[in-house]
Amino acid sequence: MASGKSLVREMLADAGIATIDADRVGHEVLEPSGAAFDEVRSRWPQIVVDGEISRSALAGIVFDDPSELEELESITHPHIFDTIMGRVERLDTPVVVEMPVLTDRLRGEWGRLVVDSREEAKLARAIERGMSEADARSRLQAQPSRADWLASADLVIPNHRSLEELKRLVEDVLEHL
Repeated sequence: MASGKSLVREMLADAGIATIDADRVGHEVLEPSGAAFDEVRSRWPQIVVDGEISRSALAGIVFDDPSELEELESITHPHIFDTIMGRVERLDTPVVVEMPVLTDRLRGEWGRLVVDSREEAKLARAIERGMSEADARSRLQAQPSRADWLASADLVIPNHRSLEELKRLVEDVLEHL
């Protein structure tokens, strides 16, 4: 969260690379016509407002309790990964999938590019986007550690400096795709 991965995905897309945003796919599977909607609605009926899942209400539940988050992921992740793989299979070009979770479900022949940012920078960005400090800390705490992300990486883009520096680093990565 708030590492800059969406910005990097957008830069890659602007350079002509096919990209998929797993968060967007996650939103799609929770829409009323989405593959996970009925099961999530059944499990947490209190989060359904006007026939739609309130993502903020759901977040309030799952980011405060690791077992609830694990249950949500067990429902949504199979649908998210199936959707992503279906989209990838229709492409015959390199593709970058922006993933907010650390998983081996897409590893296989895939490399892992990690956009790295220090915890204090991620916290500040999340607060700038309107999240409360407590909520931002709770969500960051629910995620794998920076060390875990870095250990899993095949390639790292550090996002610690200016936007211009980030753009230069993304241009360097383009040579590897």
